[in-house]
Amino acid sequence: MAAAALAALGVVFGDIGTSPLYALKTVFLLDGGAVRPEQDDVYGVVSLMFWSITIIVSIKYLAILMRADNDGEGGVMALAALAQRLYANKAARAGALLVIGIVGVALFYGDSIITPAISVLSAVEGLHVTVPAITHLVIPIAAVILIALFVVQRFGTGSVGVLFGPVMVLWFVALAGAGLTMVVQYPAVLLGLSPTYAVVFMIAHPGVSFIALGAVVLTITGAEALYADMGHFGRSPIRRAWFFLVFPALTINYLGQAALILHHPAARINPFFLLIPEWGRLPMVILATAATVIASQAVISGAFSLSRQAVHLGVLPPLTVRQTSQREGGQIYLPAVNFLLFIGVIAVTLAFGSSDRLSTAYGISVTGALVVDTLLLLLVARPLWHWAPWKIVICAVAFGGLELTFLAGNLSKILNGGWVPLLIAALVILVMTTWRRGRQLVQSDRRRKEGSLARFIEDVRAQNLPRVPGIAIFPHPNKDTTPLALRANVKHNHVLHEHVIIVSVSTAQVPHVPTSEAFSYDDLGYADDGIEHLSIRFGFSDKPDIPKALRSACRAGVLPLNAGDFTHASYFISRGAIRTTRTNSMVPWRRSLFVAIAHNAANPAARFGLPALRTVTMGSDVEI
Repeated sequence: MAAAALAALGVVFGDIGTSPLYALKTVFLLDGGAVRPEQDDVYGVVSLMFWSITIIVSIKYLAILMRADNDGEGGVMALAALAQRLYANKAARAGALLVIGIVGVALFYGDSIITPAISVLSAVEGLHVTVPAITHLVIPIAAVILIALFVVQRFGTGSVGVLFGPVMVLWFVALAGAGLTMVVQYPAVLLGLSPTYAVVFMIAHPGVSFIALGAVVLTITGAEALYADMGHFGRSPIRRAWFFLVFPALTINYLGQAALILHHPAARINPFFLLIPEWGRLPMVILATAATVIASQAVISGAFSLSRQAVHLGVLPPLTVRQTSQREGGQIYLPAVNFLLFIGVIAVTLAFGSSDRLSTAYGISVTGALVVDTLLLLLVARPLWHWAPWKIVICAVAFGGLELTFLAGNLSKILNGGWVPLLIAALVILVMTTWRRGRQLVQSDRRRKEGSLARFIEDVRAQNLPRVPGIAIFPHPNKDTTPLALRANVKHNHVLHEHVIIVSVSTAQVPHVPTSEAFSYDDLGYADDGIEHLSIRFGFSDKPDIPKALRSACRAGVLPLNAGDFTHASYFISRGAIRTTRTNSMVPWRRSLFVAIAHNAANPAARFGLPALRTVTMGSDVEI
């Protein structure tokens, strides 16, 4: 348990753990200092921060949402899949739940672009305080760190993962130590933990508190990561690490910064680093930079995982996925996603130039993702836990009310940079919905050209075609229609292999599928013609490796062949050009977008782990 909690510290809490670098500073710098460094305002802000973290993170995510797992996995995509499964008998509602999940994933991508930029910038900006002479180098240094971060993604996190936990332990101990110094000097700041100060602050200064909420939300950035990474570490290690170390350290540090601002108002320009004694500021800059790199790594890895899940659920095109660990299935690298994130992160870093300006763009994607999780929670609570209506209403008011208030407070930032995550989310939603609709149309045209598999088999038997030694595998979505590559092979070569196996791959809405449930065999009506069908079910967190799955099916006794027989098997991919037509199925520009996305999709051979030297691509054009 201790080892798992230490590992969770190194991955799960990086984002929320680096919020003290910029959260309180942003509150007191918003709108030219609308929140004043006076007792009522300072205590009111601290109370808002503490109770926001308590309600959203401690209660909503750790106490409730972590119980809503999809076979141990968490995150918005897993939660949407769970909701779809619970409402499987209501097709319209299941489709709407998928759309909600798409919105949540899109907002997460916006967070994935802004988090590395604001985190690394806020850490490097400590040079303003420690070494003012090189302040002009903040942007170049941050850019170099970010470039290095994305370059090393291809090597995976496994080799450096063992360092993450101890570094984050040191980071949280340093947070607590720095804050404790001021709390001991000014213990009256502990009064700020009372919820009454938050209530009084909001009633006495409704306009100012509304502005403050736009920055208070920065204290709960990364809450989604606690839930999304549950499958890697389990509930208990994450909960223990949070309540025994992370939550106390964050609370003490925020209290320390508040006491510093209250007694030294000028410190509000950078209370985090000014809280540190002068001799310790440069080491803290180095430690903060390491912590922000770890926080960025966690978000980037989360984007990789969500992208793979989205591919399996059919809302993103096939992407090249590289496994970076032989033991950890979650350690993956997606070159295309890494490149797009890199372009986005560098662009916002150079465009905004400072963490203060970037913070105005940060809150919208975070609050939007929180609202999506709450909406899905309210939808699954009754069928999953049999909650009474009054419990659902309480959660809707407590969580949804607070999060919608946060969202409303951040809407005022749209013109000052908040449009950036909204634009990113809109582009992601456009790509996902276009791909999903275009894929449906292409599949419809392909089914028409493929024709009945049963009739094809009857025709082949009547022709009495020559059979050549070996095994031919044809990946194909179903066993009702004929793979285009199989039709083309018979039409042009006039032969069949001794063993023809049509393989249908599907993705279950669970993370992993046990071997006993992964395969379904069908001899297609004739046991003597060597034409067979095998269905393979992968979980959305599994790598769809067809050769490996075929060998597993043989060892499990599902396929009447030996695993060694597939050493020289040939694989035939059904793939043709996509041509656009003048139909009303999609508007022209979306058809063109779909074709462009399809042209840049990963090769099916790479996606399914097929050996390049024994894979042939055949087929005919399809229309959209």
